[in-house]
Amino acid sequence: MKLEIAHLSKSFGALKVTDDVSLAVAPGEIHAIIGPNGAGKTTLIAQLSGQLAPDAGRVILDGQDITGRSMAERVHMGLARSFQITQVLPGFTVLENVALAVQARRGSSFRFFARVAEEAALNRAALDALAEAGLDDRAHVVARALSHGEHRRLELAIALATGPRVLLLDEPLAGVGGEEADAFVARLKALKGRLTMVLIEHDMEAVFALADRVSVLVYGQVIATGAPDAVRSDPQVRAAYLGEEEESAA
Repeated sequence: MKLEIAHLSKSFGALKVTDDVSLAVAPGEIHAIIGPNGAGKTTLIAQLSGQLAPDAGRVILDGQDITGRSMAERVHMGLARSFQITQVLPGFTVLENVALAVQARRGSSFRFFARVAEEAALNRAALDALAEAGLDDRAHVVARALSHGEHRRLELAIALATGPRVLLLDEPLAGVGGEEADAFVARLKALKGRLTMVLIEHDMEAVFALADRVSVLVYGQVIATGAPDAVRSDPQVRAAYLGEEEESAA
């Protein structure tokens, strides 16, 4: 599913946070958006997900203008955002958390909320999502007992349980390192080509391992878009962002 962003702008008072942003994300592509803190990345994702209305511009999903659609409508159309809007229930098991997301996707009421874990059909779909996130072996663990990295993978499973065709990932590796980060990157690689993904991430190693294309956002404007190696070597990008990131990582 193709995602297009056409001249998207958003201001808060005198501060223009996204400034005439235009991008086209191809079906099956992982498109990373990078940039310094305050560049407008999360505000852009909020506009794509429907959490925040733009002042100008359009969001187009598979040829259909969805700019005026609600978050719930966008989810039903196949556009899901992970991590910042996901509410994990810490007292429920991993499986129950994902089964609730499956139930919501199917439009069920929550009259039988306490019986979710007993519903075989919900559980099968939930286990499929957990397997894709590499968390099926933790299905019956209470969510509060998960490590931070596992919690992130649970959030990914909940997003996958909504049946997305386009997945918006807002800093999925924040606070995750070492083997847990490697495991998460491996899971996203396994989904590559099957889902269209927009990835905001500060971990440059993960970005350049995953992304088909990279866009660099600085002061609300896209200053470069291209293949990872081309963006990495772009003098303007290095001056504005990557040089500082690589020095801090050294």
